[in-house]
Amino acid sequence: MQIIRFFLLIASGIIILSCSSTKKIDNEIQEQFYSLSRKANVNLHSVESFLKNLSQLPIRQREDSLIKYMSKGWMPAYNFQFKEVSYTYKNAKGKKYKISFWVSPDYLSIGTNQNFVRMPLTPQTAQKLADQFHSVLPTTKMVNKIYEKATIKLSPIPLTENRDSLSTFVKHHFLIQQQLKYNIPNGIVAGIKKDVVQSNAVLSNPKPNRVAIYGWHKLDGKPIQPLYTGHVDWYVDYSHGIRLVYEKMLINNQVFFVKDVLNNSELSRSICDEGNCRFMRYNN
Repeated sequence: MQIIRFFLLIASGIIILSCSSTKKIDNEIQEQFYSLSRKANVNLHSVESFLKNLSQLPIRQREDSLIKYMSKGWMPAYNFQFKEVSYTYKNAKGKKYKISFWVSPDYLSIGTNQNFVRMPLTPQTAQKLADQFHSVLPTTKMVNKIYEKATIKLSPIPLTENRDSLSTFVKHHFLIQQQLKYNIPNGIVAGIKKDVVQSNAVLSNPKPNRVAIYGWHKLDGKPIQPLYTGHVDWYVDYSHGIRLVYEKMLINNQVFFVKDVLNNSELSRSICDEGNCRFMRYNN
């Protein structure tokens, strides 16, 4: 029966037939992002001065400038040193699956390894970057698994004033840097932002144009922010973060596209724990 099911998955195009392995995906990620980090050619004095010039712009113009430079590779190279998150998933019938997916070790930033700022973004801009970087946005279950496997877990730092101000984005970044003693994280860092997630709660919300946010785990492992779609999709504040998930993953050492796993009724629960697990993306 399992053999028949396996060939049905092949016929549907869900499984990528190859001699795939963890090493293969690691190499694939390195090849794709190494060239990006090398071609970055942005001649700006500092991230702080660049962001100061953007501070008076309307949000759409601000994000147009951000994506212009981030798409060119003006991002810290360590953002692209994707880390593997692995665990065992057991379905309702008791069958076990070995799951592995790859994530950016920190939330996306603008700048270089020496001078950068973690940058909250609208879901539209986040989706554009995810598309360009062969990635998807995480589900809530993925966010939980990322936190479980994180090597660096920091206490959340809530702020209450001027939450959607660019200056507050920068302030929050440097508060996080103080926790890290200004070191580049060696591994996955978590607990510092709410994730912008893909969720069908966006589509089921009677109000259109929503963004889904989730996470910001405390040190006890409980998220401050439950899944929430109350904000319009142009809203962004200091607490939002964009973490990318590479578009391919492993299930029992077979390579799948994440979107196909989410669209497969048998496998979707391995990376999604919502009532309706279907791949979704934000319109951009």
